[in-house]
Amino acid sequence: MERAQYANCIEACNDCADACDFCAASCLHEEDVKMMSRCIALDIDCAQLCRVAAAMMARGSEAAAAICAACADLCEMCAAECGSHQMDHCQQCAAACRRCAAECRAMADKPGDALRAAASAPV
Repeated sequence: MERAQYANCIEACNDCADACDFCAASCLHEEDVKMMSRCIALDIDCAQLCRVAAAMMARGSEAAAAICAACADLCEMCAAECGSHQMDHCQQCAAACRRCAAECRAMADKPGDALRAAASAPV
C-alpha cells in the first residue's frame, strides 16, 4: 500500500501527538496538577501511540491496521478525558484526538485492506 493512501491518517496522528504533548505540558502548569493526572497520563500515552501508528503507516507495516485500531481506541479515551476539562489546551487536544480517532478507525476498518490481508496470510 502506498504512503499517499495514509496521508490524512499520518497527518492526524502527528497533529494529535503534538496536541497531546502540548496539553500534558500545559496541564503541569495548572493550579491543581493532581486533578489533571489522568489527563496528563493519557496525553503521554496517546502521543506515543500516535507516533508509532504514523511511523508504521509511513513504512507500510503489515501491522499498521491493528495499531491504528488501538490508536483510535486510545484517542477516544484521551478525547473524553480532555473534553471533560474546560481549559483551552484540553479542548484543543480533545478535538485533535477525535479527528485522529476517526482517521485511524477509517484506516483500520477499510474493507479488503491489503495490510490486514498480508497479516492474516498463512506463513
